[in-house]
Amino acid sequence: MGRRQRNRQRQQQRRERGGGGDGQGREQAGWEGGYPEIVKENALFERYYRELRIVPEGEWEPFMAALREPLPATLRITGYKSHAKEILQCLKNKYFKELQDLVVDGQKIEVPQPLKWYPEELAWHTNLSRKILRKSPQLEKFHQFLVSETECGNISRQEAVSMIPPLLLNVNPHHKILDMCAAPGSKTAQLIEMLHADMNVPFPEGFVIANDVDNKRCYLLVHQAKRLNSPCIMVVNHDASSIPTLQIDNNGRKEVLFYDRILCDVPCSGDGTMRKNIDVWKKWTTQNSLQLHGLQLRIATRGVEQLAEGGRMVYSTCSLNPVENEAVIASLLEKSEGALELADVSSELPGLKWMPGITQWKVMLKDGQWFEAWKDVPSNRQTQIRPTMFPIKDEEKLKVMNLERCIRILPHHQNTGGFFVAVLIKKSPMPWNKRQSKLQRKLSQRTGDISESVAAAEDGSVEIIEEPPDAEDKESKETQHLLNAESEQSKKDGVCGPPPCKKMKLFGFKEDPFVFLSEDDPLFPPIQKFYALDPSFPKMNLLTRTQEGKKRQLYMVSKELRNVLLNNSERMKVINTGIKVWSRNSDGEQFGCAFRLAQEGIYTLYPFINARIINVCIEDVKVLLTQENPFLSKFSSETHKRVKDLAMGSIVLKYEPDLSKPDTLQCPIVLCGWHGKTSLRAFVPKNERLHYLRMMGVEVFKAKRKEENFESKTEEGDQDSTKHMEEEMDKEHNELAKSRRCFTNLTHLHCLPTKTTRSTCGTLETNKSICA
Repeated sequence: MGRRQRNRQRQQQRRERGGGGDGQGREQAGWEGGYPEIVKENALFERYYRELRIVPEGEWEPFMAALREPLPATLRITGYKSHAKEILQCLKNKYFKELQDLVVDGQKIEVPQPLKWYPEELAWHTNLSRKILRKSPQLEKFHQFLVSETECGNISRQEAVSMIPPLLLNVNPHHKILDMCAAPGSKTAQLIEMLHADMNVPFPEGFVIANDVDNKRCYLLVHQAKRLNSPCIMVVNHDASSIPTLQIDNNGRKEVLFYDRILCDVPCSGDGTMRKNIDVWKKWTTQNSLQLHGLQLRIATRGVEQLAEGGRMVYSTCSLNPVENEAVIASLLEKSEGALELADVSSELPGLKWMPGITQWKVMLKDGQWFEAWKDVPSNRQTQIRPTMFPIKDEEKLKVMNLERCIRILPHHQNTGGFFVAVLIKKSPMPWNKRQSKLQRKLSQRTGDISESVAAAEDGSVEIIEEPPDAEDKESKETQHLLNAESEQSKKDGVCGPPPCKKMKLFGFKEDPFVFLSEDDPLFPPIQKFYALDPSFPKMNLLTRTQEGKKRQLYMVSKELRNVLLNNSERMKVINTGIKVWSRNSDGEQFGCAFRLAQEGIYTLYPFINARIINVCIEDVKVLLTQENPFLSKFSSETHKRVKDLAMGSIVLKYEPDLSKPDTLQCPIVLCGWHGKTSLRAFVPKNERLHYLRMMGVEVFKAKRKEENFESKTEEGDQDSTKHMEEEMDKEHNELAKSRRCFTNLTHLHCLPTKTTRSTCGTLETNKSICA
């Protein structure tokens, strides 16, 4: 008998004992809709944490009650975008106001509240459930707003405590950052935002390398990062505990890359997430923490090895267990021999309630057996329990460590999940690699073992022998010669492919290579001439993912990431990097340039473009975003005049806010467009269109049609405007018919599919509102 059949028999027996098949049996047996209720009880969990006393005296009942309650939804407004304040004002003055006096099913709706400790009111939390969101038009509209803005990258749905580690890193735009266990990417997104704090700088000096061991989760990470349209992010796929040491070229000399900031959000047992992951209630045992402790310590150790002197590393878990938290930090501090110290961050997030780290704890097996010290552990248990899991007994050492500077967040204090954070500062090289500068001069004795020798040296497995100065200089020159020879060919070709199979095992999909454009590439001069690119434009940072054949997309990375890519193609598996800036247009060559601008990279490209820029007013922007392919007569006379003498092809549409009209949109907008023979259109994704329209005060309702093409209708308060618009469209349609009698198939214009119309911009323009 199979497991499923046994389960069916048990269900049948429960129904019979409960009094028949009318559903009463299921309710009495604790079943609803065929699924058992998860009982939010775990005796071992309560026994363990009561004994450790991580919860203040008298607060145990509120602590457990909070864990049994659903977790509030939290959202964060993307901070680096120039219109973040506009989104905030839209939320507060429109959507939140509509919810103030709203009553659903006899219950007053609680208005979302800002997180007190998050800067500039850019993070909010709400207790609205999905069930309630469907019960009111106002709530449904609010929900649609959240979904649409999330897809645009203007809002991120992220747990409140998850926002803390990036804030404590104190990131500046020039910092080189490593996110060791990055997926699914919400914290990575915060780091990217901090790099782009100044939107006037298209290429910050810093960058983010986001790593994850799971190949599939890396693509989730790419999706999150792509929403932010940054040229300063690279996604790689490695085991964080052995992530390779990277090199960069500094004026023709190879140097080891050390990071200014490292986020070390390690895998954990997750007992702080019980409010959203209710499976933890029945699966929780102390065994989970004991199994993860070693991995967590290895990842943290690898992190501090790659941290620059004076840099910060934030270690965090969504666990409350000291075996995963204080034990890892204490072990790291002890073997650092003073090279690391815990930073005091108690005043960095005013308004955040937290508990200090503990200095004494015990270790418990899943059978309930306790151990207070390593000497008490029997030999048959020493594979499960390790010495680093126990607290430091030396009082002097313990005092110097300042473990109370760690931060533990309890769920009942601010209605959040459970979390742990520790901020480490590196004061000097780690004791096992204090001779790092010498290792940089002789990274390898053979070309084929560069990454292996460096990793071995940093793990302390290479013995460094003092040599006479002359011999050292000679060896240094030879090493440098070998390193330069190794990368000469790849630099010449500008190709950064996946590493050879012999160097490392590759999992998942085989990635396309990253091919940088050469200085004399014939592809670039027509682009430079057509858009009148500034001489300062970094054309060497352009790359494609095609080594042979036609280049269809052009991507751009920052100068620093280009350096990393070219010098480490054999050391790391890169999943994705760069932002799309140009896309090949099949009909583009006849207009002077084969590549049109891509909306994803327009904010990066715009500062370098000196031609084909059209300044538009806010009414023109509304026309561009509400109509698929509007005729030139729809636009203002100023716009019509600017476009008149402009050659057909890709253009930039720029809106500058009018400071004399504070009621209008007060943030600049840059859109990619296409100038046809008689029309002007914007190449903007659907969700971005909705976003900009909302920012301009236009209420957008998504039409509920079966077709997947973009349909929307707008409400602007004037009921007569619809009739007037239809008359105008009929008029334009008649004009179009007169001017194009040469087309024999003009009578079938209404039957042309939308896709055909889109692909022939500049050759056959039609208004989508006519063809629909």
